[in-house]
Amino acid sequence: MAQDITLRQLRYFIALTETGHYRKAAERVGVSQPSLSQQILGLETALGMTLVERGHRGAILTPGGREVLTHARKMIEEAEVLGSLAQSTREGMAGTIRLGASPTLGPYFLPYVVRRLRRTYPGLKLIIRDAAPTVLQEELLEGRHDLILAQLPLNSSDIAVERLFREPLKLAVAQDHPLAGQASAQDADLAGQDILALPRGYPMHTQIVTLCEEVGAQLRQEYEGTSLDALRQMTALNMGICFLPALYVQSEVSPETGDVAILSFRQDRFLRSVGVAWRRRSAHGPMVERIVRVIREVARDRFAALVRLE
Repeated sequence: MAQDITLRQLRYFIALTETGHYRKAAERVGVSQPSLSQQILGLETALGMTLVERGHRGAILTPGGREVLTHARKMIEEAEVLGSLAQSTREGMAGTIRLGASPTLGPYFLPYVVRRLRRTYPGLKLIIRDAAPTVLQEELLEGRHDLILAQLPLNSSDIAVERLFREPLKLAVAQDHPLAGQASAQDADLAGQDILALPRGYPMHTQIVTLCEEVGAQLRQEYEGTSLDALRQMTALNMGICFLPALYVQSEVSPETGDVAILSFRQDRFLRSVGVAWRRRSAHGPMVERIVRVIREVARDRFAALVRLE
């Protein structure tokens, strides 16, 4: 190999693959487009192979480029491990952690986590982003997140998962629905009912599909809600009934003035499992472990009466 491969070349190459365009990649890494192009060409020269097809539609990876991308990400991750170890030695619990969270969970749980982390580790900076669980897992593996908080299961041999708690899913019906006067409901109450659900990509969708088959209810796919708020509002208009996580209900639905009535279902044994996940080869291993400990403490101290700790 006539030239050495540099981490800068690999980072620029990864940016190009993620944006699909030289100009956008250059903007992401903060250099001019010619500078980025020169680094990509240098990487191709060092490897003796073409990595990118250049055309009007942007940058398209060659088959060899796709193989190189896999190794490039691993090499950058290893470099980050070394940097993280050095930083941890110098500063202790400091630096930046990118935390991804499901929008059905993060807004109702994370504020308490963030407040405690700021108090316990004032040198730690958090960058938080919401996304659907399937997207969160993909972005975690790509290195866009250091840690994610989401409904389980998350299936990948490259990530470590720690279960936190199981959360009851509450039944929500319109205030004038026949079930609204009940405190609880069982399977027989749902027979023939129209049930609203989140779209695919959320484990709750799979849960509701399975439940509909079990109890003889109909899934209203034409009224698929894109958020818990949307599900609640459609339920309030009697377009169907839905299930809402207990943390959401506690935060967003007032028992006196709420637009929907809330019932327990199966004596609150209809649950979703919530956990945290991170890459097994994460550059922030020790830091992640301490953050997970704080997250678990918040679940115990703030929500033990609402969820079932694991």
